[in-house]
Amino acid sequence: MNQMQAERLQKILSEAGITSRRKAEKLILQGRVTVNGKVVSELGTKAVLGKDDICVDGKAIKAETEKVVVALFKPKSCVTTLHDPQGRPTVADLVKSIPVRVYPVGRLDYDAEGLLLMTNDGELAHRLQHPRYKVPKTYLVKIRGRPLEEALGRLQQGVELEDGITAPAELQILEDDKKATWLTLTLREGRNHQVKRMCAAVGCPVLRLRRTKIGPIDLGNLQPGRIRKLKAREVRVLRKAVGLDG
Repeated sequence: MNQMQAERLQKILSEAGITSRRKAEKLILQGRVTVNGKVVSELGTKAVLGKDDICVDGKAIKAETEKVVVALFKPKSCVTTLHDPQGRPTVADLVKSIPVRVYPVGRLDYDAEGLLLMTNDGELAHRLQHPRYKVPKTYLVKIRGRPLEEALGRLQQGVELEDGITAPAELQILEDDKKATWLTLTLREGRNHQVKRMCAAVGCPVLRLRRTKIGPIDLGNLQPGRIRKLKAREVRVLRKAVGLDG
């Protein structure tokens, strides 16, 4: 970002590695952001990072010099947030060794596990989550019982949910018996609790859920609770996948 160019505050906060653009909007609306000593609560407000004095909760912000992307195997019973009022373990606890502040790209439910990307690259995070870029996310799913062909067809073609019909999904059955079925499900949109809601809607409650891949990045041999910093080559491929320069 050109530091002498005025940008919207939510973009500045995101690019500075403070939080995601969506959460930055909430900070602004809550009156927690000041520019040159004045509280700003309008989303259209612009400022210049490096020239204007921009603070969040009284703390001045500055641009991160290094953009970092971290792959985390989020374990179950861990919340995808940097702070939890209930005192539960958070993903922030697992990335303390990273020297810059990184925040989660999207979410995984408390009882779900698997690949979670964390970064201080606001534009990359924004595009990875935006439905316009249709970034594929693959899940390993264990569902109750043996699904009927009709149910599988609905998952592949699109399921009617309370917030509209889902986009077609890619599906592959790995193992099935009368008690449970293991399958992979690849989605290109990111609604809240989408996998669980889709499966429940076709009569196949989810028993276990693990995300294994986001775009070109997969979980690999990463173990629960462990992290790895993506290599420069991986970051270039990831950025290219969402239309950013490599």
